[in-house]
Amino acid sequence: MSFIEIAEDSDFSYQNLPYGVFSTYSDPKPRIGVAIGDWVLDVSVVKHLFSPELAEKCITGQTTLNALMGAGRAAWTEFRKTLQKILSKEEPALQHNAGLRAEALIPAKEVIMHLPAQIGDYTDFYSSRNHATNVGTMFRGKDNALQPNWLHLPVGYHGRASSVVLSGTPLRRPAGQILPSPTATTPVFAPCRLLDFELEMGFLCGTW
Repeated sequence: MSFIEIAEDSDFSYQNLPYGVFSTYSDPKPRIGVAIGDWVLDVSVVKHLFSPELAEKCITGQTTLNALMGAGRAAWTEFRKTLQKILSKEEPALQHNAGLRAEALIPAKEVIMHLPAQIGDYTDFYSSRNHATNVGTMFRGKDNALQPNWLHLPVGYHGRASSVVLSGTPLRRPAGQILPSPTATTPVFAPCRLLDFELEMGFLCGTW
């Protein structure tokens, strides 16, 4: 259990501890943070509580999670166990140091979130049966919407890294050549009239 008071319905329990990258208005430099309850732990402030090797490699000066993701499984295990120890109600280092707590624990409502990793490339897996059926219906009709091999072959394709942005980022409506009416024969350049909204799930994979 943690010494930090956490609501029972919080998404950020002591057992969760999700990682991210954040800044504040008073300190605009992005750095690694860990959500717990209504707070964000500034990992850079408590890096002295980690092993010197892990702190130097994965925390000091890091503005993304890339170094941590590339450090391998042993480093991930050590990083998480150290976090759990720091936040435990049995550990006095942070709990009983009022000055350190004031600096390291920031109200979540005061942080500015950033893209947590530098995305060099990614693979988009065409894995939703409902989505594949809807798209297939548009192209081939409902009787032949899903190709037989879709159920047996994972379909992945190269994605554009620049399309990975933070929630709330303004997006421009796509424009291109369209026919202005069903009877028109000459296309015009205009914003698209229909948009496909999808719920995507992403995974950041480190070096095993």
